[in-house]
Amino acid sequence: MKQIISMKSVSLLRGNREILQDINWEVREKEQWVILGLNGSGKTSILNIVTGYQYPTKGEVSVLGQKFGQTNLPELRKQIGFVSSSLDGFYQTLRSETAEDIVISGKFASIGLYENVTYEDREQAEQLMTFLRIDHLKGKTYDTLSQGERRKVLIGRALMAKPELLILDEPSIGLDLLAREDILSLMKEIIIHQRCHVLYVTHYIEEIIEEMTHVLLLKEGQIVAAGRKEAVLTDELLSETFQLPIKVHWENNRPWVSIHKNISSTK
Repeated sequence: MKQIISMKSVSLLRGNREILQDINWEVREKEQWVILGLNGSGKTSILNIVTGYQYPTKGEVSVLGQKFGQTNLPELRKQIGFVSSSLDGFYQTLRSETAEDIVISGKFASIGLYENVTYEDREQAEQLMTFLRIDHLKGKTYDTLSQGERRKVLIGRALMAKPELLILDEPSIGLDLLAREDILSLMKEIIIHQRCHVLYVTHYIEEIIEEMTHVLLLKEGQIVAAGRKEAVLTDELLSETFQLPIKVHWENNRPWVSIHKNISSTK
């Protein structure tokens, strides 16, 4: 089975602080992964390494079968779609761009559209916008869109290059319940119809939809557990990860959690 991501004995130092410690993690073909952990657990650092924007202090990394140190990272990034709320500041430069032009810009990995656009490019963008249920946004500028609409436009931008790996870094942050569930519904459709591997980063266990198969739990730069979600999403492992007495229950193949003590009693 094809290897999508491989990290072997990966550690990352920043000054005297160890951000990641001895990470051994593998993503294989047909697996859809969620990364869970508190702020500061190492989630962002792992994403930075996977996308080639940060090198580990030690260890080996390969993504989509290409070993870091022996591959052309700009070319590799063309096979990776990336959507992150942390980039909202960069996206503000798109205020006057139309929704469809932002989607098209994903083909060229640019913030803004500066290339010559073909009829085929526009046709592909229109098909993606229809697929993402945002075809009614055609002609509207980015600054007139709601938060949920902006996220869907950026997902369309990430899909424009037909990536083999799609990274969604907290795509539902700041959204109301209706908009969040709309994003999660689209995730299901993306996994089924776009044939790409999804890496979904979140703080919220209830965002793990049925189609996500595996979970990586992180705490203080170390792996608590990694594997099939049914084996990882246990009361014990989640309580250790989030430092709270957590109880998990499943409804419609989706996990939900409750806290079983007063938070102050855990201190």
